[in-house]
Amino acid sequence: MTTTTSKGILGTKLGMTQIFDENARVVPVTVIQAGPCTVAQLKSPERDGYSAVQLAYGDVKPRRVTKPVAGHFAKAGVEPRRHLVELRTADAGEYALGQELKADVFAEGERVDVVGVSKGKGTAGVMKRHGFKGLSASHGTERKHRSPGSVGACATPGRIFKGMRMAGHMGHERVTVLNLQVVKVDPERNLLLVRGAVPGPKRGLLMLRSSVRSREVRG
Repeated sequence: MTTTTSKGILGTKLGMTQIFDENARVVPVTVIQAGPCTVAQLKSPERDGYSAVQLAYGDVKPRRVTKPVAGHFAKAGVEPRRHLVELRTADAGEYALGQELKADVFAEGERVDVVGVSKGKGTAGVMKRHGFKGLSASHGTERKHRSPGSVGACATPGRIFKGMRMAGHMGHERVTVLNLQVVKVDPERNLLLVRGAVPGPKRGLLMLRSSVRSREVRG
């Protein structure tokens, strides 16, 4: 698989608000504390088999850093950080160890993909988890209105197929929202305003990278 050129940064979701555009229309935006991130490792096709940049983000107490992780940061000559995420990009060789990336890595109007972990909903039934209609509200249905109904035959095949939509754990999974627009960049406070909603709770970790769709259009 050919690696394309991509930009990226790690950040924290601060919450949502709204701003007005030049036509006085309300634009819902998510405020993201983007960076500063530090380049902790560079990977090359010759040594690692692929080209990537490892980004470190977030403060962490030294006593919470294990010795192997501390050695990894010491080798790069940077202070330990809480999060480490790789960004695959063809121009990884243009970065330098210890280089600091801030919110101005993106410009207003650019398109980005936002990756995060969705809010955990706990154990949920099929109506909430999968959007099932539920059983009839009348005609003999008794205390089973929100149940899934039949999940398979009896003797043949005599089991439930894998992937059957049933009740269970909902949320708390990796989610990527594609092709969101960067509405505003505040480099002084390292803030990015992205149009629309992004996955995860407040103070959740996010990764912003160049939009896959925009790269396909350019290609």
